[in-house]
Amino acid sequence: MKQYKIMNIIIILLSIIAIIAICSFFQISVLGKEYADIFGYTVFKTETGSMSPTIEIDDIVFVKLGNHDLNENDIITYKNGKAIITHRIVKMENDTIVAKGDNNNSEDAPITKDSVIGKVVFCINHVAVWKQVFSDIQVIIPICITLILFVIIVLYKEKTGDENVG
Repeated sequence: MKQYKIMNIIIILLSIIAIIAICSFFQISVLGKEYADIFGYTVFKTETGSMSPTIEIDDIVFVKLGNHDLNENDIITYKNGKAIITHRIVKMENDTIVAKGDNNNSEDAPITKDSVIGKVVFCINHVAVWKQVFSDIQVIIPICITLILFVIIVLYKEKTGDENVG
């Protein structure tokens, strides 16, 4: 019974990830949006080290969409021309915001609240390392073999009804 619950959880998680990926693809590729809106959140990958050491190159930031509830010292993502920038708010005055990268010497040009995409609420660090690990064939093959063996064991237990196998 325990393996059924684990398999169901895995299937549900993979289904949720697939639905989010399909929705994101549809919004960006078909509707032509610059970023996806999944329940009021979006995700960006950082391209530069301007926020180092807080956020490094290739880290993933989760952004809560909207320009409300912003305060000095919040990390925001905003649009400047065609560029999408993630920096920390250093000054706020009415509708004007001045941001700066933690690793930069100078402040960014002032922006309005309308330029703000949203506030960074979570960051996944070291994504580049995991991308390298999971794109290495010496890692992918053992993972695939392990998953295949896991499925074979679950199917064997299901067929024989033996809970003590493995």
